[in-house]
Amino acid sequence: MAAPTQPPAADRRSATPTAAVPDATRRRPGLLGRPRWFTTLFGTDVWERFSFYGMTAILVLYATEDTDRGGLGMSAGDAGLLYGLYMASVFLASVPGGWIGDRVLGAYRAVLYGGVLIALGHVSMAVPVTGSLYPGLLLIALGTGLLKPNMANLLSAFYDRDDRAGRDAGFSVFYMSVQVSALVAPIVVGALGEGVNWHLGFGAAALGMGIGLLQYVRGSRHFGDVCQAPERSATPAERTRVLRVTLAATAVVVLVYGVDAALGTFRLAHLMGLVGLLCVALPVLCFWRLLRNPVLTGVERVKVRTYVWLFAASAVFWALFLQAGSAFALFAKHATDREILGRTVPASWFQSAIPLFVLVLAPLFAWLWTRAGDRVPTAGKYAVGMGATAVAYLVMAVAATLAADGARVSPLWLLLAFLLLAAGEVSFGPIGMSATTAIAPATFVSQMVALFWLAGALGGGLGGNALKVSGDQVPGAGWFLALGGAALVAGALLLLLRRPLTRGLGV
Repeated sequence: MAAPTQPPAADRRSATPTAAVPDATRRRPGLLGRPRWFTTLFGTDVWERFSFYGMTAILVLYATEDTDRGGLGMSAGDAGLLYGLYMASVFLASVPGGWIGDRVLGAYRAVLYGGVLIALGHVSMAVPVTGSLYPGLLLIALGTGLLKPNMANLLSAFYDRDDRAGRDAGFSVFYMSVQVSALVAPIVVGALGEGVNWHLGFGAAALGMGIGLLQYVRGSRHFGDVCQAPERSATPAERTRVLRVTLAATAVVVLVYGVDAALGTFRLAHLMGLVGLLCVALPVLCFWRLLRNPVLTGVERVKVRTYVWLFAASAVFWALFLQAGSAFALFAKHATDREILGRTVPASWFQSAIPLFVLVLAPLFAWLWTRAGDRVPTAGKYAVGMGATAVAYLVMAVAATLAADGARVSPLWLLLAFLLLAAGEVSFGPIGMSATTAIAPATFVSQMVALFWLAGALGGGLGGNALKVSGDQVPGAGWFLALGGAALVAGALLLLLRRPLTRGLGV
């Protein structure tokens, strides 16, 4: 079948999606002096991030809590696998989620339906019934995979493709602003979960996502026609083929793991094996299919090929960064002195430190990037973030050495490490998302964003297994030192390759 007719490459790259939005709507100011469409997207992401960070702040703590205290009674290693499995699944789901947004629903409806799935997942986890956790996590993963890549596509669609400065600024403000919810969520959900009832904490996350959905629907009138329909819809034959493959693959997975469970031999590691395989195979498949697509121009193919290096660097970063919710959380619970004025601070509250530091650091980094201009390309900014992450792990290696005999160390060690991880996130998160949308071929924006998040899937899978390898309730100094060394090597490679990477990417 012939490829769908496309406009010339030059026309596609200079297209201005914002033309579909009435001028009055684009100019009307909202929150922070931004347009009303920005306010709506900002509010949706704030509440989605509230639900996400609130739930992840207590997930490992809930899983490792004794059953007589309402937890699951898992070992630290199995809880780390569960956390890594969930995080990897969230990012893996962004691949079909991006395709559905680009080719079937359009970004607007994909975000809406993704939010509904997330809310239902949190409701499931809030029900105090044995076994409700796992379908809840599955629904949240599917919903987040549908929402996140299409949210980035929707935000990017309001900027002209050549407006790099405006798009970078928009993503930076967007990324910084939603950290407010990431700051508040662990405190609210953690206080309810650890202090009252775990399921009440999950219920607070469900309420947050529900509020986000209500304001998204209410504010969608400011979107005009932007992303209401896919730019290049899948043909009926393509939809049928994808549906058949999806159903067949699902049936095989259900059959294999159903037999495993029936025999009483099922372990989380078995499921992690499948997810790990997908984390490696899907990026290869996605890049291969994208590069073979006849719609891409020669310049676009060079950019996508070069982007593979950024993908690999992102996978390393996310593998290390996502330990904040597992290994670092366990260190906070078992090896950190949490007594303040005679009261014990909940371990989950430490998860608010990273978004707090992001709020502080984001304006500073934005000022630095603005002053540096084109002298610091995307690869250089990645190298800065990787270096900060490496130092964070070296700090934790020192803290783990001090806590080796069962002593509890000052919380300042953990806070310093979180400050450095926040610097890494500021250098990877908004910069990587902006670069991804900037180099993405015009009709593949959501799918390219899905590849950006797919690096997180690979990182989440690697990170989950890394904690399992440690074998201890709290990782030791050697574990932190080894991962810090890996970050240093990755940062050095980014510095050495920054010039060829910049030539290939153009950013």
